[in-house]
Amino acid sequence: MNIILCNGRRADAADLVALAMRNHGHFTTMQVRDRAVRGLDLHLARLRAATRELFDVSLDDTPVLSGLRQALDMVAAGDCTARVTVCARDFERAALASQPLAARDLDVIVALTPPCDPSPEPMRAASFTHERALPHIKHVGTFAQFHLARQARGRGYDDVLFVGVDGRISEGTVWNVGFWDGQGVIWSDAPALRGTCERLLQAGLETLGVAQAKRAIRLADLAGFSAAFACNSRGVRAIGAVDETAFAADDCLMALLGRALQARPPQPL
Repeated sequence: MNIILCNGRRADAADLVALAMRNHGHFTTMQVRDRAVRGLDLHLARLRAATRELFDVSLDDTPVLSGLRQALDMVAAGDCTARVTVCARDFERAALASQPLAARDLDVIVALTPPCDPSPEPMRAASFTHERALPHIKHVGTFAQFHLARQARGRGYDDVLFVGVDGRISEGTVWNVGFWDGQGVIWSDAPALRGTCERLLQAGLETLGVAQAKRAIRLADLAGFSAAFACNSRGVRAIGAVDETAFAADDCLMALLGRALQARPPQPL
């Protein structure tokens, strides 16, 4: 399953070349199960906010939802990974210098690929000092993330946990991180992309009455936590180690996080 729509039609070679040549835009990735998405409203809100900030244009939900529905109609099953990218591939600074970008200049790209679930194996992450540009936006500038991830894998790790220049742990390459201190979940307060899964977990944990806090977390603090986890659109994955600091498997915590994630039902497309 690989379907790509560009503005409501099948993307052709020219569309894909234009996208490949312009590394400017933002996106969101979601898991679709039975034509429904958990946190769909959060994904739509993310796209609206980033479009306003990057392009100074209001994005209507209609082309996003219609594109998703149209793409899903092309597949036999309703389970897939869906990525929605918003860009303005024909935007040229010189040509539009005297006029603002308009909603009609936006491109909405919908891509469907096979569904993905989190690995059951605990992740081993290597720490790297790195801060993404505009970290609160899920933009398409991902070169550094994957370059550092490749270096980490060459050292025997699975992925990368980023640490800011001020020493605060922020986020993984494409995931948020949470820590368990035996009483509750601790989230890092460093600048990072606030993921939809993270926000669903936070809401679910609050519903379950589980303690949560946000504070500065540094590598030297990791020994004080009993468990850690990564979360993104695929779900929740245990972290077995960050650098040389190991975390014990905690099936009870993973079950708790699973219940928190399921506290909010999927929203139909």
